[in-house]
Amino acid sequence: MTYSEFSASLTQHTAPAGLTPLLQALWYAGRDEWSRAHDIAQQHEGDPLFDWLHALLHRQEGDAGNAAYWYRRAGRPGSVGNIRTEWEQLVRTQLP
Repeated sequence: MTYSEFSASLTQHTAPAGLTPLLQALWYAGRDEWSRAHDIAQQHEGDPLFDWLHALLHRQEGDAGNAAYWYRRAGRPGSVGNIRTEWEQLVRTQLP
């Protein structure tokens, strides 16, 4: 699946079959289904990419302090840029 296909799938009612847990969480995050994305991120705490997603989700909800904690856990500098751009960057780590 390409980034364009993944992005286009956000208009569907269900996630595409066969997504990894990270891509599934990113799919929910891309649809602003915060709780579903957050539940998946919490199930994978300690994995740097999921911790990065966790940080992004807390940015999305407006909790800068919690986001900073998760950026540190992910070994990443805190982000202040556009949330959607950061979401795309994380998705692109998983897709061609």
